[in-house]
Amino acid sequence: MFYVYVLEAIGGELYTGYTKDLKKRIGQHNQGLNSSTKRYGPWRLIYYEVSLNQSDARRREGYLKTTQGRRLLKRRLKDYFYNQEKNLAD
Repeated sequence: MFYVYVLEAIGGELYTGYTKDLKKRIGQHNQGLNSSTKRYGPWRLIYYEVSLNQSDARRREGYLKTTQGRRLLKRRLKDYFYNQEKNLAD
């Protein structure tokens, strides 16, 4: 199984990736072992999808990194993002 995932940092930055071992990969992000996410951590998982095929997961990751894919994520996680903004305002 392959996982496409979205992480969120404390400052609101989002990172999309794919992996075969989701738990291990999130740990690597939080330990600063990925140069593109090192400076923004700590990260927390806010969304993931599972695929049986690696090429399907890579294609989905690529799509979610496009403008249209980001819009889809924002719609899919609408309540999550709304509650985040609400908590910041309080």
